Amino acid sequence: MELVTMLTLTLLACSAATLARLLVARARRRRCYLLDYVCYKSTDDRKLPTELCGEIIQRNKLLGLEEYKFLLKVIVNSGIGEETYGPRNIIEGGEAHPDRLREAMEEMDETFHAVLDELFARAAAPGGVGVRPADVDVLVVNVSMFSPAPSLSARVVNRYGLREDVKVYNLTGMGCSATLIALDLVNNFFRTHAGKVALVMTSESIAPNWYAGNKRSFMLGNCLFRSGGCAYFLTNDPRLRPHARLRLRHVVRTHTGASDEAYNCALQMEDDAGRPGFHLGKELPRAAVHAFVHNLRVLAPRVLPLPELLRVAFAALSARLARKKQRAANLTIRMKAGVDHFCVHTGGAAVIDGVGKGLTLTEHDLEPSRMTLHRFGNTSASSVWYVLGYMEAKGRLRRGDRVLMLTFGAGFKCNSCVWTVEKPAAADDAGVWQDCIHQYPPKDVTNPFLEKYGFVKDMMTL
Repeated sequence: MELVTMLTLTLLACSAATLARLLVARARRRRCYLLDYVCYKSTDDRKLPTELCGEIIQRNKLLGLEEYKFLLKVIVNSGIGEETYGPRNIIEGGEAHPDRLREAMEEMDETFHAVLDELFARAAAPGGVGVRPADVDVLVVNVSMFSPAPSLSARVVNRYGLREDVKVYNLTGMGCSATLIALDLVNNFFRTHAGKVALVMTSESIAPNWYAGNKRSFMLGNCLFRSGGCAYFLTNDPRLRPHARLRLRHVVRTHTGASDEAYNCALQMEDDAGRPGFHLGKELPRAAVHAFVHNLRVLAPRVLPLPELLRVAFAALSARLARKKQRAANLTIRMKAGVDHFCVHTGGAAVIDGVGKGLTLTEHDLEPSRMTLHRFGNTSASSVWYVLGYMEAKGRLRRGDRVLMLTFGAGFKCNSCVWTVEKPAAADDAGVWQDCIHQYPPKDVTNPFLEKYGFVKDMMTL
């Protein structure tokens, strides 16, 4: 009898130990770490200062005084500075006779080669993460507005000699929120595959999508979008954790495309004359707010402490009982109770202002996003990585800090994720901000367009 009892206890102990090992292994697979990232900074000959922007605008003979006034208002209020980068074909005047496929391919190659070469070089350097092209298990490339065959991801596989069994994904049409979709894809892959390394490349194709017409909803894109990109390594391999910079905690994706208004507010299409471009409708702010609210309803309970959740619940209940719209102000969510830093998509000054108001953020919280918009413009899906780079260059991040990334994109989508800092960047590693971080924030961010071209506004009042 004692022998049977002993055998039973032994079997139970072995089963418990096996179950514990399985649970630990599963927990490790569910972890996702950011090892390193590199943002793209183009050469100085692709900068778009005020003088050059004015020349580009004047080359479009379809524009009249009304369009000039509209462009002046948009650019002055955009929050974009003098040193953003544009596609080479537009700077050289190629919009009159576009060779869209060639120009798009050259733009992507220039961006991809620069950031991926640097990322692999940093990995191979002493003290680097040690990831070689042959170590990459998963490749995700996201460029929304350009989808050639073979795919852009296939070009990466070919140039860097990735393994034949590498899992390759090529995401298109996802808009400015694509980088967090790629992140979520990799995170889900990690849940069923242990000890893997993923490479994500995110950028946008501006060159073939420049609008050469005079329809206002299409002209907005020319004013806001700029060239950029980012590549980064992710892993769930515990052996690489000592190199990890951030650890992913939450990803929340919201898609409101079932609404016609949300779906149609941001569209790649042709104008009435057949000129291709990207339409940004008047419904976009409303669609963005709707998606933002739905996203926060899921994200907030995951990151906010109990006292803040109780406050919000009490405010919501009070507003419902009172049935008074003015009580809605009490429903403001104080995300700073659960998040330390905010990487807000640099879709424009109005986007940053709206998010800041909705989350009760201070100017200090919004500074990284505002300065990224000023220095690099709206680089689409890669923008939040430039914002993260600003925070690291300023030495803001500390071990254990929580970082929220928030993006918006066509569809309409609002995606968010929360990281915790594993290892702050070295003091001498300012990344893409290396040569200019000491200049930020500048004392004056006034757009010089008003000073140089303000006479257009005066002419309209004559």
